[in-house]
Amino acid sequence: MISENTREGVAAAEAAGKTLGRPAALDPDQAAKVVEAFGEGTAVKALARQHQVDPKTIRRVLDAAGARELPEQLDVLPAPAPEQQPEPDPVITLDLPGLLADHLLAGGDETVRTALASGRTIRRGQGHSLRITAPLELHRTALQQAAALATESASSAERKAHRVYATRITAAT
Repeated sequence: MISENTREGVAAAEAAGKTLGRPAALDPDQAAKVVEAFGEGTAVKALARQHQVDPKTIRRVLDAAGARELPEQLDVLPAPAPEQQPEPDPVITLDLPGLLADHLLAGGDETVRTALASGRTIRRGQGHSLRITAPLELHRTALQQAAALATESASSAERKAHRVYATRITAAT
């Protein structure tokens, strides 16, 4: 009898247009800003601190928007447009996350390993990065060789390291 009365009360409240359940921690505008900031490379924990919510809330918003899904083909970078081919390959300096550097030192080709050996190690908290000055094409090659770290079988830290490096390469172009 109690459950029947509860169901009737809930149905009456819904019919009256009342919003049921816990209020959302972020309104739709804030959620859109979170998705946009994540797309630009802001970390989940930084977004959580900024909006004063739990990181799970940020992940839930990102998952609802499909922002954390990996692309279907990770090992293929977009081909440059034919009109951009004549330009020389620019030499740029990028920070390669330590997880990717360790993976490439173990399994990368000789050109990539040589570039890694000439890089400068930068300590960041518990991890490290390798600052490499090389042609953009070498950075793209290193990203392709580290594509195994972007699969579902890789750890979340490895996937994030791959995503961060890919974002840095895209921003450099």
